[in-house]
Amino acid sequence: MNDLMISEVARRASVRPSAIRYYESVGLLPAPRRVNGQRRYDASVLQALAIIQLAQQAGFTIPEIRTLFTGFAPDTPISSRWQTLAQTKLAEVDALILRAQSVKRLLEEGILRCRCLTFEECAALIQRNAK
Repeated sequence: MNDLMISEVARRASVRPSAIRYYESVGLLPAPRRVNGQRRYDASVLQALAIIQLAQQAGFTIPEIRTLFTGFAPDTPISSRWQTLAQTKLAEVDALILRAQSVKRLLEEGILRCRCLTFEECAALIQRNAK
């Protein structure tokens, strides 16, 4: 057997051992075999960690990544899983972009050009523009 200790898995995957233990605790990784109380991993854990890292870079949350691994019928191809989750994530990203653009406009058009001398004057202008 080519069992890997947690330190070796962490080194190869460029993650901290604490992250590996966390992924186990939240159900992203299966509980490893233990030898004398020490975790021993099959090399396939490196593939799972690579997918977790990619999903995190794409903005997926831990629950979403868990869905990727366990939220589909076992025979569902990974491509179908990614596409299903990506459609939802893209809608969220589009909403986030719209919100960021709105914040940018507010900063550019209002706050950066503000010439108010007091909070009262500023509040009065905000209230007037809201009507």
